[in-house]
Amino acid sequence: MSEQLIISNYCKIADNTVSLNGKLIFKCDIEKKFPEFIKEAYKNFQINYPKFFKMDSLSKLGFLTAEMIIKKENPVGNFKNEDVSIIITNSSSSLDTDIEYSKTINDADNYFPSPSVFVYTLPNIMIGEICIKNKINGENTFFISEKFDIDFLYKYVSNIFETNKTQCCIFGRVELMGEKYESVLYLVKKAKDCINTNESVIFEPENIKKLYIS
Repeated sequence: MSEQLIISNYCKIADNTVSLNGKLIFKCDIEKKFPEFIKEAYKNFQINYPKFFKMDSLSKLGFLTAEMIIKKENPVGNFKNEDVSIIITNSSSSLDTDIEYSKTINDADNYFPSPSVFVYTLPNIMIGEICIKNKINGENTFFISEKFDIDFLYKYVSNIFETNKTQCCIFGRVELMGEKYESVLYLVKKAKDCINTNESVIFEPENIKKLYIS
């Protein structure tokens, strides 16, 4: 029988708020646009990573969501770098950045392609930013699906545990398109590796959904 898996922490960012394990930990003026909100949130949590300001919006969103989980529990410090995995999905890929980049090349009379924007025209670059900052060397995969396919993610994450490809996994959905954004990431471990089980829930589709809509 497979070992029981536990969701030990999760973070959700939406509507100019940041919540950790269902508790509101940061709120910004709802009238502020995403770029202002995400910078204020970053500064509020006193994260020292100057490269953050060079990232595109999708990467900033995913990076900050993951950082909340990592600061809470530091999975990389408790596992080997190669035993931590990241699996993320969304429906729009990197389209928000693709559109910004296209603006720099569409007009032949005003042609100014930006390498700093072009580098983010793949959604897995977001995962790369998280991995580089935290020295995560395990499996990292990005899937594109029309909806938040909880059943698919549950099966995929379960499989990489069962095949001993990971001991700890950050997974979830990071969606951003224009001013519409929402991110939810979960940290999953084996029950035997959980020290504090007060905030933990069993890793199963029903609980993933319950935490997402809470």
